[in-house]
Amino acid sequence: MSKRIVCYGILAVFFGISLAWHAAPAAGPTTAPSPPTTLPAKAPPQDPSVAVPQGVEKTSKRDSYLKQHEDLVNFAKAGHIDVMFLGDSITAGWSGPGKEIWTKTYAPLHAGNFGVGGDETQNVLWRIDNGETVGIHPKVVVLMIGTNNVKPVCDPKAIAGGVTAVVKDLRAKLPDTKILLLGIFPRGQKADVYRDHIKAINTIIAKLDDGKTICYLDIGDKFLQPDGTIAKTIMADFLHPTASGYKIWAEAMHDKLDEMLK
Repeated sequence: MSKRIVCYGILAVFFGISLAWHAAPAAGPTTAPSPPTTLPAKAPPQDPSVAVPQGVEKTSKRDSYLKQHEDLVNFAKAGHIDVMFLGDSITAGWSGPGKEIWTKTYAPLHAGNFGVGGDETQNVLWRIDNGETVGIHPKVVVLMIGTNNVKPVCDPKAIAGGVTAVVKDLRAKLPDTKILLLGIFPRGQKADVYRDHIKAINTIIAKLDDGKTICYLDIGDKFLQPDGTIAKTIMADFLHPTASGYKIWAEAMHDKLDEMLK
């Protein structure tokens, strides 16, 4: 009798384990997770070639940035832009210290200023991917981006990869538009690690010039004194051009831009 009880007990345990195993749900979700409907509260570690809006870590900054982006999207939708200036605060400065030259030189060319202060390569990518090229068919895009990615410790190859991603994105969305890619301007009163990083980045992105629709132009030396320093009259903070700096930019770029517009 005791042997039967033991035998029945073993069978009961085995049967219970079998039922539990068959009843257990399959590992992992049964449906794909829904995509996020809002921007993340904090920005993840940034890859220069991955699109992300600026200021996702601060609601007030994010809201301001998205409003500025919305205005540029509407500006693009209005159309009739033959030259698109795309970049960060250095480009945005055409509406500030460079306004007089812009009004005289670029406004007659139906140019549009799409420069946004603080932008890095990933922010420009996000803006391109979210409507700022919709409704326009510019003859030329004047692009300079990347200086805000440059830090004392950074990877020039990764930043160059971000610039490359922007160029490729522009090529995909504006296939009939020529791209005038400017080398990142020098910064800092004297040559330092920032200059070294910028030189390394420019050496890489110069290879994007295909002799046809993408032209690379480095005018950085035009901003330097014979001893390699930057004068305050050219860049008051050794980063952003003054009115004199924008004049240098316009003159140094004139022939190439004129050629590309023909």
